[in-house]
Amino acid sequence: MNWSAETYSRFKVSFVKGENCYLWDKNGKKYLDMLSGIGVCNLGHANPQVAQAICEQAKTLIHTSNLFEIEVQDTLARMICENSFGKKVFFANSGAEAVEGGLKFARKWGAERGKWKILAFENSFHGRTFGALSITGQEKHRKGFAPLLEGVEFAKFNDIDSVKKKLSKEFCAIVVEPIQGEGGVIPAEKEFLEGLKDLSEKLDILLIFDEVQTGMGRTGKLFAYQLYGVEPDIMLLAKGLGNGVPIGAVVIGERVLSAIKPGIHASTFGGNYLACRAGIEVMKQLLKENFLEEVEKKGAFLKNKLEELVREFGKPLLSVRGRGLMLGIVCSEPCKDVPAKALEEGLIINCTAGNVIRLLPPLTITYSEIELGVELLKKTLEKVWK
Repeated sequence: MNWSAETYSRFKVSFVKGENCYLWDKNGKKYLDMLSGIGVCNLGHANPQVAQAICEQAKTLIHTSNLFEIEVQDTLARMICENSFGKKVFFANSGAEAVEGGLKFARKWGAERGKWKILAFENSFHGRTFGALSITGQEKHRKGFAPLLEGVEFAKFNDIDSVKKKLSKEFCAIVVEPIQGEGGVIPAEKEFLEGLKDLSEKLDILLIFDEVQTGMGRTGKLFAYQLYGVEPDIMLLAKGLGNGVPIGAVVIGERVLSAIKPGIHASTFGGNYLACRAGIEVMKQLLKENFLEEVEKKGAFLKNKLEELVREFGKPLLSVRGRGLMLGIVCSEPCKDVPAKALEEGLIINCTAGNVIRLLPPLTITYSEIELGVELLKKTLEKVWK
């Protein structure tokens, strides 16, 4: 009997060991992981430096609460701010919590200006808590949970005209993913994000980037906003920040600082010693010389190999999209059967948006492992569609 709540449709595989890009199940079968726990283990499984850091911290001190100063929390916040637009950081425990924090800060900022509405986008995904769900533009996730947060409206992604039609002086924030991940690995167009930035400044609206999936080196830049040259006012982080240790962050820019005061938000576990020690080690590795440049090169290499596969295989494969090591293969048919068949071949991937095969390999993957992954994917697709 399974005593866990049945809110997941799980594969009948149980892993017992991981090492960089590989996982082993309880029967000893080895798998090449090109999903990274859905973009979490960016530095690979059982990363030695991260493991050593959290073990040392666990032996020393794990938690005291935010009633006291936490030196490692301040260190991680400084590292994030020094390498971004940020001026302050609030730490939470997950992506959804980071979203909730960002929404609260935006509403608090807007309250002083008579603004309260939030603009989000169709096909977006921001999490499953009530605030995050309220700005998620996919009805399949929202169904059955009404009424949700008031004052949320949706515009079309990559359509600046639809944004202009929605905005008014009542809006306090625009929330957008630089690349829609769960929505099918759809990158924002540069002109679109530039347009959002321009509107946010002209109409005195905060621009919030949800970088829960795109942040922490995933796109070949430390943060995806750096790809576009468009700075948000608030950035939301999680997933890869702890390499598997739960941690989320709200990165706060200059415009929002006036709204940040003691008592407006809190988290018992947020930013504790263990999580922040993991985050510090993650940042250290991502900031090593040439690390992110190598991620860009690996991303280009993987994309090229996938495009070769699309040309060779033909339908139902249509195209490849994404940036860095966040890539999706668009299919003309549903791909829900592909991940299970891939497991049979010893490959871990997933299907998102119904018809997109998503690949989020560890940033530490090698070129030979990329070639192996594409070879295993080809074998998988031949089982499913040929």
